[in-house]
Amino acid sequence: MEIVITERPEIVAADIIEKYAREGKTLGLATGSTPLKTYQELIRRHKEEGLSFAQCQAFLLDEYLGLPREHEQSYYRTIRREFTDSIDIEDSAVHSPDGTAADPVAAGNRYDEAIKAAGGIDMQLLGIGTDGHIGFNEPGSSLASRTRVKTLHPQTIRDNARFFNNDESQVPHHVLTQGLGTILEAGHLLLIATGAGKSEAVAALAEGPVAAVCPASVLQLHPHATVVLDPDAAAGLKHSEYYRFAVDNKLAGQGY
Repeated sequence: MEIVITERPEIVAADIIEKYAREGKTLGLATGSTPLKTYQELIRRHKEEGLSFAQCQAFLLDEYLGLPREHEQSYYRTIRREFTDSIDIEDSAVHSPDGTAADPVAAGNRYDEAIKAAGGIDMQLLGIGTDGHIGFNEPGSSLASRTRVKTLHPQTIRDNARFFNNDESQVPHHVLTQGLGTILEAGHLLLIATGAGKSEAVAALAEGPVAAVCPASVLQLHPHATVVLDPDAAAGLKHSEYYRFAVDNKLAGQGY
């Protein structure tokens, strides 16, 4: 696992994603506040530098159960509003779990099959929750889990209430999420974390044991994982001398 500490994580992350986009690879996309600056930088590169996503496919990590796709806070709508409507990827190439399915268990199985049919995800973008979750794999999730239904932890509901007029009662309590086993099958895992509020989870991810209490710790098992942090998110690390610091927010000449 490579850990990079930089003042502008979105630049390092966008550099990595650009490499896969230029090769027409399959991208795993995340929603939430953490990747927004990275998406904005990629949109800028598309509009100003000609970066194309036309040959790519994309798969989302998760979706709320019972929320219509047209709802502004569904992840189906969110990824389009925040990213894919502003680039040249085909809308039909942007896939997400079906949160309205009558049989969500079957829908989860179909989603895993769709990822396999596309040849797998080449680069999966991730954030991390304050409790160490990735996707919506809350503490206690099986390290071998597949796309499935999960019940959100109360802390996650509190964290997400800001997207629902700060009203926890409006936040769906169940989701369809890629499992940790599904995520681990991606070719390259790219996790971004910013802010002091993530420092404890980042320390557990990077320097703690691989354990279900911190689902993100499974990145330690992956052969190609990159964790990009700002200094605040890295503040809890005890061994930062072993990690890489980006120069001018870039890692020039590196293969990631």
